[in-house]
Amino acid sequence: MAIREIRLFGDPVLRTVCDPVESIDEGVRGLVADLCETVDMDGRAGLAATQIGHTQRVFSLNIDGEISYVINPEIVALEGEPEPTGEGCLSVPDLWFPVMRHPRATVRGIDLDGKEIVISGEGLLAQALQHECDHLDGKLYLSRLDRETRGEAMRQIRQSAWF
Repeated sequence: MAIREIRLFGDPVLRTVCDPVESIDEGVRGLVADLCETVDMDGRAGLAATQIGHTQRVFSLNIDGEISYVINPEIVALEGEPEPTGEGCLSVPDLWFPVMRHPRATVRGIDLDGKEIVISGEGLLAQALQHECDHLDGKLYLSRLDRETRGEAMRQIRQSAWF
C-alpha cells in the first residue's frame, strides 16, 4: 500500500476511458489498497484510478470518514432533477465550480471477492459516485460546466501555481 501522487489537469491519463477489470489479481488488490490509502485524508471524498495513473475501472470513496471502493462501477440509477452543486477535484486543485448533478445516485460493481456491490446515496455520496464514474469515463467535471463558467475555470487554471 502507498499514498500515490495525484495526476493533475493536463495529464492525458485523465482523459482515458478505463478498461473493466477482467480478473482480480495482486495488481488489482494493490490498486484498490493504494486508492483507499490515498483517499484517506481530510477533504478527499473520492479518487479514481486515472487520478493515480491507472486505466482500470476502479475508484475509492471517503464519505463521512468511511473508506470504500468499487471495481467496475456503473451508474444504474440517477434520481431527481439535476441541481447545481459546488464541486472540486483533486486533479484540479483549489478550484470549485457549480456542476449540475442528480441529488440521488446508485452505482453497481464488484468487490475484491467478485461479489456484487450496490452503493446508493444522496448529497455528497451521490455527487462523488457521479464524479468518480465520470473520471473512469475519461471526463473531468470541467466538461460539465456551462461555456462561460468553463472559460473562467480555464482562466483560473492557467493562472494557478500548479499548472
